[in-house]
Amino acid sequence: MVTITAAELQKKFGQYREIAIREPVSITHHGRESLVVMSAQEYQRLKALDTRRAYHAHALPDEILAELDKGYQGEATPELDHLMK
Repeated sequence: MVTITAAELQKKFGQYREIAIREPVSITHHGRESLVVMSAQEYQRLKALDTRRAYHAHALPDEILAELDKGYQGEATPELDHLMK
């Protein structure tokens, strides 16, 4: 992945736009990665892989409500109990 500064992106947008069509371009601001520019096709591919859904509490599907009613919180992890202190 190509990494450039935000200032460099402003100066040479056309050049980095062409690169971003082929591979993601990481944009830094004050030395820290802040954005990634990628092709619309790659973005759509990644979004298609994301199957997560968000619901308002009043609109939760019955199968999710049933799981919540069980109160199951996963396997016991006593080795992590110290983190709760």
